[in-house]
Amino acid sequence: MASLLPAPHPQISISIEEWLACSMNPLILCRNANSYARGPMVRRSRLRPSAPRAVVRAAIVLILSHGGSIAFAQGAPVSPDHPWHGFAEKSIQADARNLTEAKLNFDPEKTYSLPELIDVAESHNPETRVAWERARAQAAAWGVARSELYPTVAAAALAGANRTHAYLEDRFFRQTFGDFEVALNLDYTVFDFGARAGRINAAQAEVLAANFAFNDTHRNVIYRVEQSYYQFLNASGQEEAARANLSNAQAVQQASEERLNNGLATLPDVLEARSATAQAEYELQAVLGAEEIAHGNLATALGTTPPTAIRVQPLRELTIPSTIDDTVDSAIDRALAQRPDLLQRVADVQAAKAKVKEAHAAYYPSLNFTASPTAQSLYGMQQQFPWGHTLDLAGAMAFNLNWTVFDGGARKNRLAQSEANVHDAEAQVVVSRDQIANEVWNAYSDLNTALRQREAATALLEAAGRSYDAVLESYNFGLRNLLDVTAAQRTLAQARSTDVLARAQVLVALANLAFRAGDLIRPNAPRPGT
Repeated sequence: MASLLPAPHPQISISIEEWLACSMNPLILCRNANSYARGPMVRRSRLRPSAPRAVVRAAIVLILSHGGSIAFAQGAPVSPDHPWHGFAEKSIQADARNLTEAKLNFDPEKTYSLPELIDVAESHNPETRVAWERARAQAAAWGVARSELYPTVAAAALAGANRTHAYLEDRFFRQTFGDFEVALNLDYTVFDFGARAGRINAAQAEVLAANFAFNDTHRNVIYRVEQSYYQFLNASGQEEAARANLSNAQAVQQASEERLNNGLATLPDVLEARSATAQAEYELQAVLGAEEIAHGNLATALGTTPPTAIRVQPLRELTIPSTIDDTVDSAIDRALAQRPDLLQRVADVQAAKAKVKEAHAAYYPSLNFTASPTAQSLYGMQQQFPWGHTLDLAGAMAFNLNWTVFDGGARKNRLAQSEANVHDAEAQVVVSRDQIANEVWNAYSDLNTALRQREAATALLEAAGRSYDAVLESYNFGLRNLLDVTAAQRTLAQARSTDVLARAQVLVALANLAFRAGDLIRPNAPRPGT
């Protein structure tokens, strides 16, 4: 649609504000602000010189009420140098704000366990709804394919009148014909040598694939909740360890200051202790920041916003297993039998084979039956003669045998394409099987490593704690210097952090093994760490 604005000039560009100002007063001369000294003037009269001001204002209101779609048609950005902004942007922004869902309400006094958080995520994470709707759509497509097993019946009601003049001898006679019909049309495919069955079987297999994709979405959502949950527990445990380290540093600083006051220590010792305290405070702040990020990741996995307050069980209350009750061969066998992404690949093979059956059927004829009963009510009138009327039942039945004799190789190529798709789907299954087996193997190895690291971290924490206590006691008796104390303190801080991380890694590795083996979506599947 042509714009109400004048044609663009290579040296000027009029903004909407300038154009509105010009349109309010026809005597105003509008000039481009960027080229005021050299740009040509644009008079209001060039837009619509004869239009009254009230009409112009009404037109502006109409244009703005339609989002500028009349005078200011939406197009691509003017240039690549600057971001795009336009009238449509505000409406899209308003729609985006309206799409924001209300935050989930968590009881601030309740401590949520992992199974409870998983239930919340499966109910509110939008990814599960997307997968569910896709599965429903595919089930509807299967219903569409199955409808070919039944005849198609269409009804139509037709009415009309026709007036003409017939010439007889030396004059014209007016004739009027009218009719009213109610017609039914029945169409049914008697047989097609498996083409219809191939489409139905393909659609059914695609429904199964969509259902397995839905299950796989739940598997991924559960795994992300477990990952973010254990990462949050690790961050919370690191905060506790950092606060304990800060407390130890402050105790050492206080002891060094007391010894300085009693003449048993030097100022450099006190400064070293203060430096260690500041370092512990710095590390605590870094841990607090990581904890906030982990909390936001957990809230996002649950399907809510990061500011939502959620209380969870601390890491120290969870049971950390020390051994694996399963073998790697058993885990691989379970994965190959129940992983939904692998089952989806198998369903794709079935769908591809069904399409091969449909392609084969194209070489054979198809027989269709058609019936069209019609109830007619006809009348006619001719000038100077009485009118006539008839009511009758008419219609037709037919059998149509269709057989494509030659199509330039289209059927041959469609069959070759379908067979190639089957081979491709079968190869994808083999690739997925090998990949899944490797994923389970790696997850099992990671769990064994995490368990061994957990044992080493426990021994390290115990040794570091005893060493720190002994060094601090010796320092208080004047038998060790402050450097020994600060070194033992740093070792203890690292041991605490390592112990927390090792415990969290065991839980993460357990969740990863359950994820790779497909155990997360089994009925009554146990949750790691519960």
